[in-house]
Amino acid sequence: METARVLVAADKFKGSLTAVQVAERVTAGLRRVVPGVQVETLPVADGGDGTVAAAVAAGFERREARVTGPLGDPVTAAYALRGSTAVVEMAEASGLQHLPDGVFAPLTATTYGSGELLRAALEAGATTIVFGVGGSATTDGGAGMLAALGARFLDADGKPVGPGGGGLAELAEADLSGLDPRLKDVDLVLASDVDNPLTGPKGAPEVYGRQKGASEEDIAVLDAALSHYASVLGPETAALPGAGAAGGIGYGALVALGARFRPGIEVMLDVLGFAPALARATLVITGEGSLDEQTLHGKAPAGVAATAREAGIEVVAVCGRLALSQEALSGAGIARAYALAELEPDPAVSMAQAGPLLERAAESIARDFLS
Repeated sequence: METARVLVAADKFKGSLTAVQVAERVTAGLRRVVPGVQVETLPVADGGDGTVAAAVAAGFERREARVTGPLGDPVTAAYALRGSTAVVEMAEASGLQHLPDGVFAPLTATTYGSGELLRAALEAGATTIVFGVGGSATTDGGAGMLAALGARFLDADGKPVGPGGGGLAELAEADLSGLDPRLKDVDLVLASDVDNPLTGPKGAPEVYGRQKGASEEDIAVLDAALSHYASVLGPETAALPGAGAAGGIGYGALVALGARFRPGIEVMLDVLGFAPALARATLVITGEGSLDEQTLHGKAPAGVAATAREAGIEVVAVCGRLALSQEALSGAGIARAYALAELEPDPAVSMAQAGPLLERAAESIARDFLS
């Protein structure tokens, strides 16, 4: 019988375990049942929060920069660098994690720090930048990011408009002539699991505004302000897939920085070296905190499973909670899913004990698939 070689390529369990910790726990559980099993770990991410950590786990160097947070206060943000390729995660600079509990600023939160983080990558010599967008606290259409890179957004009096999406209602002139010239020589890849347009019923304010603290009135204000902003910069781009990603930062990157949009998990699998790792495997274990309908729309486990299925390699998944039928799992290329909720039905206890529970789930995988 061929020696089993397992590739653990899972995303984080949000609120419980990082992708690296998931891989460690799964490995420990497998080896408890099959001590000599060969395990390779490749923590993955889909462009949202955890993307830099996945790149660092794959051998990129972690770099840090002091940048402007979403509320205007300084924060420390990380990016990853290997050779001339940088992985920049906008959530590191402009993410919800930088907001104090219960404090939101839907109209004024800024992506300025994301632009500063891109500039830090340019200064480090990056000529390919994977820009992972997701988890943002902002809905400013990327105006803050562009301002940090040299653009000017002026009102009718020639003064800079206020920060955030709300300030864009006053926009009279957008001057992009001062954008950092190094951007012309950079391949900027917009990596996102979101293909929404900028505005409208499927746009950034309507679909994602509420999770950033926006009221119904705020959503209407933001949608109108972003529509006006797009009328000044380029309305055609506002309808492109990914323009609505991360509060419209996708639009800013597409319209002004020459970015190209790719599904985040596809980009990250390329950057992390998934194909050669997959070629060495006989079984793939993927997963994330919640396997649900969203998983099927470009999240990491779906991308891993699709690629493995093309290579004819069996895939199983681990998760905190499972909200997909076996039919849906099979359709995604996942033979079976092991949920922590099956071992511990209390969600709070399951999250607190995620590590030991995940080891038990991995023991079951080893018994079912490896022994």
